[in-house]
This record gives sequence, structure tokens and C-alpha cells, in this order.
Amino acid sequence: MNWFGFGFNGFGQIRANEKLADGESALDANVTYPISIDIVCRNLEEEPVQICQHNSSVDTQIRTSWSRRAALHSNSDGRLCLAGFGVGTPSQRGCGGCVEESRGCQDAHISEGYLALSFTDRVECWNSERNEKKPGWSMAIPDNNGPSLAFPLVPGGYIASKPPFYHPLSPQLLAVSLALGTEHAVLLTASGDIYTWGSGSHGQLGHGDLNPQEEPRAMEALMGMPMSTVAAGGWHSVCTSAGGDLYVWGWNESGQVGLPSRALRGEQQKSQGTGGASTCKDQESSDDVFISIQAFPALVDVTQSCEVSKISCGSRHTAAVTSTGDLYTWGWGEYGQLGQGTVNSSDEPRRVEFFKDQGLRVVDVVCGPWNTFVSAIKEDPSLHPDTNILYPL
Repeated sequence: MNWFGFGFNGFGQIRANEKLADGESALDANVTYPISIDIVCRNLEEEPVQICQHNSSVDTQIRTSWSRRAALHSNSDGRLCLAGFGVGTPSQRGCGGCVEESRGCQDAHISEGYLALSFTDRVECWNSERNEKKPGWSMAIPDNNGPSLAFPLVPGGYIASKPPFYHPLSPQLLAVSLALGTEHAVLLTASGDIYTWGSGSHGQLGHGDLNPQEEPRAMEALMGMPMSTVAAGGWHSVCTSAGGDLYVWGWNESGQVGLPSRALRGEQQKSQGTGGASTCKDQESSDDVFISIQAFPALVDVTQSCEVSKISCGSRHTAAVTSTGDLYTWGWGEYGQLGQGTVNSSDEPRRVEFFKDQGLRVVDVVCGPWNTFVSAIKEDPSLHPDTNILYPL
């Protein structure tokens, strides 16, 4: 398995930035096509020494914030390695350094101000802006007698990205997964129901209005349809059903919900200019319907030939992996985070052709606010056309 990244790279969180020449800005360092990331751990306190290798025996997961990338290695000595702002000078390919305090951690959540580490018996929150010798906050984790929990869920509640870190949840919810947006939360229960709360100013709660909710409220529009995954962007939300259908709701200014966006179409027409002949598709007619806020969940057909298996949301973009191993992206693309080789935005899901062209099957996707990270496996259908056997890179 190999990880690829594209999008905002102003702090070298995808690849190390060369020193910018006169007249260049951080935007010139952005990555519009997927590039391979070699996850190599390096110790900042000593001479650069490789201390663990990204290989088939080490399962690596990516966690992101706006300015940094964290690679969580789940080998026997599991640890977290950082790249990006405030980490130090990374190698040309690899990370800037390992977080020594993360030894043995099971999962992590990274934000601009804090790093939360989840261990089997405790959670620790470290201030990212201080050189602390011990965590600024920690909590023992009680035994979990309920369903398996995905961090930031912990028995009895969840861990937020800023103080106060611990928030209790009713045990009657039987939560199994939680996605945190900028101002809202989306929770998945063991029975496949979805609850949302927080700010509803952009329809991101999916209750048909723009009102806030202080407590988790069930999404009635999806009741009776078991869901399997949830994701939250800045001000939009996404979920997939047990059958692989994709539902979206919330703010659609940049097309991140996958529905026609008036603002986006207007930008496209301006960039195309007024000269020359235009087609009917280029012109806005009185029959066109545009969605700026989708306050109810809407079914979006990413592709009619297969199901959606993985989803992730950035601040204003969305990515989905299909059961056939294809990656589709849509929404805001100003930093190349859609992986299409341009900085154009899109309100329609489009396949990232790079992976298909390289004979790669996408297995996971993790969106940062302004960038995207993808794991893929080499596929050799010519040798095994019927069994579709996968081979690690």
C-alpha cells in the first residue's frame, strides 16, 4: 500500500518545498496531481536517522489539519510522525519527525492547536504550540462494554479538538463513529441511525432548517435506512448507506455537496470569457435549478455502475472511493485538492484518472481542509482478470 497526496502544500505537508524564488508565493508549491508520499520517520533531536520503514508489514493511517500531516504507524511500536508547519525541515520525501510521546498510541486527532493521542488505557492532549514535557490534559479510558468505537469517540463520550476536550454522550445512543466539522458533529449509531448537532447555519445538520441543535438529534429523513459511514466537512455532511448509496447535505457554494452551484457556474462563465460561440450548457437558462444550501439529505449518484465504500470531506470539497477502487472528487479545487491537474472547482463528481492510468486500486481517502490523501494498491488484472488479486506496491 502506498499513500499519495495533492492539494494545499504551503507548509510542506505533502512534499518538502524548495526555497521559493523571487516572485513566487506559497501557492506555487501546491500539488494538482497525486504524488507518492514515502512515509519515512526521522528523529528531530538527533541526526536524521530512519527509525521505521513504510512497508507491507506496517499499516499507516493519515490524519490531517490545515497546516500539518500526521502519519500513524501501527507496527508493534506504533507511533505518530508529523510533516508540515512547526515540525522542522522534512526530508525531500518523508516526514519531519516522530512524536516520541506517541509510542504505543492507537489513533490520533490533529488540529492547529492540539494533538490528541488515543492509547488503550488513556487519552492525552498536547499543545502543538508549546514544547511541553507532559500532556496539557489527559483522561483514563474506562473499559468499553459496548460496540467498538472509532476515535474521537471514547467510552461515555468523545474528544473535541479544543478545550474542553471531553464531551459526554448518552449511552442510549450506542455511538460507533463520529465526524466533527467546523461547527457541527455527525454521529453514527450501531443500528445505522444518524444524529447531528451544533451549528445549522448552512443546513449541515440535515433537519430541513438552519437552526442550531445543542443536543444530538436524529435525522428523521434517513430513519429506516441503515447507514454505514459518516463524514463532515467545514459546513457540509456526507453519509453512505449499507447498500453503498451516497447522501449529502449542507453548504454547496463550491459544489461540495455535488449539486448544481450558481456561484460555481458563475465563476466558470467568467473564466471562459464572453468571446466566441457558447453552447447551451455554457448558458444559464430560466429552467436551471441551483442549490446554495441543501438542508435535507439528497441522494447523489457518483457513478451508476458501483457502490461507494469510503468517503471523506475537506473544508469545501468531498472525495469518495467506489467498490471498484476508483476515486471521485468534487467541490472546491483552488489548491488542486481535487487531483484533476487543475485548480478548477466542480459541482459534479469526477473520477481522478491518475490512479486508473497507473493501474492502482484506491482503498482509502482522507481529506484535509484544503488537500487530499489517498492510499492505493497495485492491481494486475492482466494476470488475474477474474479474481482481481491485489499486489502491494
